[in-house]
Amino acid sequence: MFSERTSVGLDVHARTTTAWALDGETGGVFSERLDAETHNVLAWVATLPQPVAVAYEAGPTGFALARALDGIGIRCVVAAPSKMERPAGDRIKTDKRDAQRLAKLLRMDELPVVRVPTPAEEAARDLVRGRDDVRRDLARARNRVSKLLLRQGRVWRGGSGWTCIHHEWLRKQRFDDADTQFAFDNGLEEVLALETMRDRFEPAHHRRGRPPRMVPGRAPPGLPARHRHAVRARPGRRGR
Repeated sequence: MFSERTSVGLDVHARTTTAWALDGETGGVFSERLDAETHNVLAWVATLPQPVAVAYEAGPTGFALARALDGIGIRCVVAAPSKMERPAGDRIKTDKRDAQRLAKLLRMDELPVVRVPTPAEEAARDLVRGRDDVRRDLARARNRVSKLLLRQGRVWRGGSGWTCIHHEWLRKQRFDDADTQFAFDNGLEEVLALETMRDRFEPAHHRRGRPPRMVPGRAPPGLPARHRHAVRARPGRRGR
């Protein structure tokens, strides 16, 4: 049940934050366009009639603002945008309207929320995402090199690809056309660099172990849907 005097909705972006607040006792409305720096948002929230509760949508700006608000004793709710229904016929979307909607839904206790991860959980997720990105980039770089070779009639027949023997064969490839040679050398260099990056991730991944409260094959609460594939990565997964 909502118990604070003032409900605040924030539409948070990388450089600016649009804030809208409603005083439940007087009906007073406060709105402001703020620099997105956390200390600016905290300073503005502190000027409102207390106690205050704040809501904003989960997104690329992460959870640092929620932790900062919690650190000064202000309850902050992070809403799950994928589960928020927009009223029928509401086609006008502005930052101020979004902030206002969040503040009103917060007051009515109708916001679908996500759990704010701990810093340790978020660090583990960053590690998993980074490792997954490198493995995906490596697969694409290898595919580009393989396609270039195939177009030139060069096919590896010495067993499994991307082994030590395969790498030796790749380094020996020479082309008459300078542009083709340049493209091949550049592509192979990219592959080697990404393999080095991948290998650096493995010790860190195993040293870190399973991220706190992560269930294998299942995303933890609060993880945006676009990142859920990352938690399914496994150290022994083939094909990358």
